[in-house]
Amino acid sequence: MLFYFTATGNSLFVAKQFEENPISIPQIINNLNLDFEDEKIGVVLPVYGGEPPKIVLNFLKKATFKTDYFYVILTYGKDDSDAPEYLANLCKEFGLHIDYIQSILMVDNYLPSFNMLEEKAIDKKIDEQLKAALKDVKERKKEIPEASQEGRDFHARAAKIFADNPSIINGEQITITKKCVGCGICARVCPVGNIYIEDGVAKRRKKETCEFCLACAHHCPNIAITLSINDKNPNARYINENVKLAEIIKANNQK
Repeated sequence: MLFYFTATGNSLFVAKQFEENPISIPQIINNLNLDFEDEKIGVVLPVYGGEPPKIVLNFLKKATFKTDYFYVILTYGKDDSDAPEYLANLCKEFGLHIDYIQSILMVDNYLPSFNMLEEKAIDKKIDEQLKAALKDVKERKKEIPEASQEGRDFHARAAKIFADNPSIINGEQITITKKCVGCGICARVCPVGNIYIEDGVAKRRKKETCEFCLACAHHCPNIAITLSINDKNPNARYINENVKLAEIIKANNQK
């Protein structure tokens, strides 16, 4: 049994390497029954500034897992800082024991800091990383990587920046431009139902619910969604080449 959260397909691609039919967290997060039992249970999620997405953390807090082996695979694009150690300790606080965590370096889709053309051109040796992680999980390896002080400091700095500037991560800077044609793709890939179509154009709901996963921006076929503060390359977007748009919609659509 494997659960995942994805925005541009990285985590879904990784999840499918571990389980043929992984389960989307946005599709089950509001279920009344979140009790799961299996001999092995895993979760695949992206790292956002050293931390798990809010929806994933909420899921881990709400659900109960009965298993002999619980593992987590993190996807990240630049620096996973102290994410494995941080997540393990965080889960321990609400009674969830994690046996194994591994991080997979992939394309960084954080538009304020990275040019997607440059990111896609980098060979990050994803296959090699996946092969090692798959072997570890198959052998039920137990390991939580210990973070470096540099990693902890990086996470602390990022957390302070986000705390002091909430507009960076609450969706306030997501801008729907006049290029919008009302196709509705952004609404269907949003994992929290934060976008809707009205009068032929896309509009956002409460910014507080935004995950700032940027699925809306990356999947817009007209590049009509940009960022008001900074968009490293407003003409370049990213979708994992091994994942189809229909899969993202199936995973995230809240209607």
